[in-house]
Amino acid sequence: MLNNFDFAATPYIHFGTRERKQLTSLIQNYGDKVLLITGGKSFDDSDLCQKLWADLSDIFEVKRERVTTEPSPHMIDAWVQEYFYFAPDVVLAIGGGSAVDAAKAVAALLPSGDSVMLYLEGVGEGKTFNQPTTPFIAVPTTAGTGGETSKNAVLSVMGEDGFKKSFRDESLVAKHIILDPELTLTCSAETTAACGMDAFTQLLESYVSTKASPMTDALVWSALEKVVTALPAAYENGHDMLARGDMLYASSISGLTLANAGLGSVHGLASPLGAFFPIPHGVVCGSLLFEATKTNVQAMLARDVYNPALAKYAKVGRLFAPEMNMDEADALKMLLGMLEIWQQHMQMPKLSEYGVTKDDVARIVANISGGSYATNPIVLTQDELKALMLARL
Repeated sequence: MLNNFDFAATPYIHFGTRERKQLTSLIQNYGDKVLLITGGKSFDDSDLCQKLWADLSDIFEVKRERVTTEPSPHMIDAWVQEYFYFAPDVVLAIGGGSAVDAAKAVAALLPSGDSVMLYLEGVGEGKTFNQPTTPFIAVPTTAGTGGETSKNAVLSVMGEDGFKKSFRDESLVAKHIILDPELTLTCSAETTAACGMDAFTQLLESYVSTKASPMTDALVWSALEKVVTALPAAYENGHDMLARGDMLYASSISGLTLANAGLGSVHGLASPLGAFFPIPHGVVCGSLLFEATKTNVQAMLARDVYNPALAKYAKVGRLFAPEMNMDEADALKMLLGMLEIWQQHMQMPKLSEYGVTKDDVARIVANISGGSYATNPIVLTQDELKALMLARL
């Protein structure tokens, strides 16, 4: 018999080239006032996004805000207060993960005017969110976080006492998501690599998670089959439409699977790293994934050899060379070898490039996110976690 599992509701997804042309008709179903939240620069640099902007401005009353850093509680509260009386009929995000997370939080809080600190996990007042929300539509222009399909908005405060926490509720899920690969064509190779490694990390961690289910496994696998070829192809040739489409699909699937299966040590460490240092989230994933996966595999081989995650890791390894008849040991080597090659080929920076030193490692490990790390396939020792970090300085 299958183990019991839950799977949260999914939004209405519109996938394909030129699906962006549906945007105005979707908004008209809700009203004529729009709060648009975009990234700081990419929206203005994209001819396709500028055409969307012109179309929206011709039909609707549109107010616009830009996210130039990772969204913070202060940013969210300020925008909620500023647009409370404007009372938009739709909050629309066109941009990367930061724009999507910001818009998601603002849409949830606009009807009540509440501060997000009432609900932010771990650092807020711990209240249960039970409020009406403004309809939210997401149009991602990067293929990485998968935030458009998840129910949580990740907010950060940077610095010595910083944090990276989620505002999370089922009602935050978007009403509609438009996944148009053409909108990702202007992503640089650097952004493509970081975002793609984020998506791949989320898929892999969801797949080997202790909360994985047959449903999340099926979704993860449909995406992993695409990423192993699409990520290097999109990195090498940003105009490869097939690769861009496959990565956009995989990214959104990763948002569904992380929300329903959980993550692992990479994202557990990404939380304090992103709070204490100015490291983009995708860069953290790309920098840590090989070492974290190697640490998990070595720990299981040493003290939990029957852990089902080993067979899953091996299955992913075989995706990189399906024509080879590899046993589990060779497939694990293949996975680790390819992750190391990707790390080097896509020039994933070391953590020291962002100011992380040996003296910071103990504090980072001590502040590992319990929520993300709780579903890692094996409990790692403090020494294993520290060694993982030190290997990437």
